[in-house]
Amino acid sequence: MLNPNLDEIQLTKEDYERYSRHLILPEVGLEGQKRLKAASVLCIGTGGLGSPLLLYLAAAGIGRIGIVDFDVVDHSNLQRQVIHGTSWVGKPKIESAKNRILEINPACQVDLYETRISSENALDIIKPYDIVVDGTDNFPTRYLVNDACVLLNKPNVYGSIFRFEGQATVFNYQDGPNYRDLYPEPPPPGMVPSCAEGGVLGVLPGIIGVIQATETIKIIMGQGITLSGRLLLYNALEMKFRELKLRPNPVRPVIEKLIDYEQFCGIPQAKAEEAKRQMQMQEMTVKELKQLLDSGADDFILVDVRNPNEYQIAKIPGAVLVPLPDIEKGEGVTKIKEMLNGHRLIAHCKMGGRSAKALGILKEHGIDGINVKGGITAWSREVDSSVPEY
Repeated sequence: MLNPNLDEIQLTKEDYERYSRHLILPEVGLEGQKRLKAASVLCIGTGGLGSPLLLYLAAAGIGRIGIVDFDVVDHSNLQRQVIHGTSWVGKPKIESAKNRILEINPACQVDLYETRISSENALDIIKPYDIVVDGTDNFPTRYLVNDACVLLNKPNVYGSIFRFEGQATVFNYQDGPNYRDLYPEPPPPGMVPSCAEGGVLGVLPGIIGVIQATETIKIIMGQGITLSGRLLLYNALEMKFRELKLRPNPVRPVIEKLIDYEQFCGIPQAKAEEAKRQMQMQEMTVKELKQLLDSGADDFILVDVRNPNEYQIAKIPGAVLVPLPDIEKGEGVTKIKEMLNGHRLIAHCKMGGRSAKALGILKEHGIDGINVKGGITAWSREVDSSVPEY
């Protein structure tokens, strides 16, 4: 309802007080605030991006906010997901978000969808809302949300973050480009690390999420120039913004229906290949590793393939650091060959994925090894809780 009947929208006495700083802006005024009150916005995800944008959308006076998420609050979320608090750890994120939104603005209608958005439910969930804001962190969901917005002709306010960099734009608005114009094909599975693997500066999603909220508010009010057709890139370390032009691709495939997006992104094949590799690879549990270490055996070398900064955070006693990037470049392969000298190789990382990849590379060089299932995360949970979990 981006063009509501404003005569039907009334502001209360409390509204006039609450939104007074909006009302005195000529670009917002009474009409703009009524538009905000009449608007409905769906936020996919209540993580790093969803947290700030939900806070500011509620504070701005959006009348109806929908939230889609199926995760629970974890301690590791609190560094950047500012809508959640410590008392909500272990509880559903959508409930935590609703609680905080209603503290900010009790008049806001908050709809909760505690489910994974999928090809089966996306159209039904998105259809009632004026605008969709994508706060997700994986390619299958981004393509799904994009395609559903195209089919339903809904603006899609996009943002993404990684380490110290973020980007934002508006897709599918006023005949502008959509996500498939930016990424016609998804990258190979595993090519782009997740924030859990690569990290993210805590304040970064605040900046990108607020930009998404700003674009959403501008679309609702019909004011200003949106990011449609422009990809805004932000580098926090250099404190620089730059723009790339985006244009609709005239030969892009027509989106006619929702598809299997995990299949489209190659995830089933990647999982099958990983399962096959795991079947061919020896594994040991962290408890088995603990028994081996306690036995005093000296016929093995334990290699940690994480990054140096991770090694500083937490380590398994006796582990030698050989980062995966060094192994990929070949330097690490040479180092491990020199260290082994007839010893068995055991490798670990944070959760087991990178060490499995490292062992796959080493196997191509004639070096067999054993992977530690669950990595140092499992070690912290099952063997030694004094080792920090990060």
